[in-house]
Amino acid sequence: MTDKNSPKKHGKSGDAREERLKAALKANMARRKAQAKARAASGDKTGKDEG
Repeated sequence: MTDKNSPKKHGKSGDAREERLKAALKANMARRKAQAKARAASGDKTGKDEG
């Protein structure tokens, strides 16, 4: 079986896509880190729904 999304074959558009995805991932991780930091600073009880 051949993989449809093979990383072996990509030209300029593939490189641009890789860069775009890399930047999006970096931004997402930074946002998640900031959210986790804010949650930790605000306390344990806020944001948790335990029942």
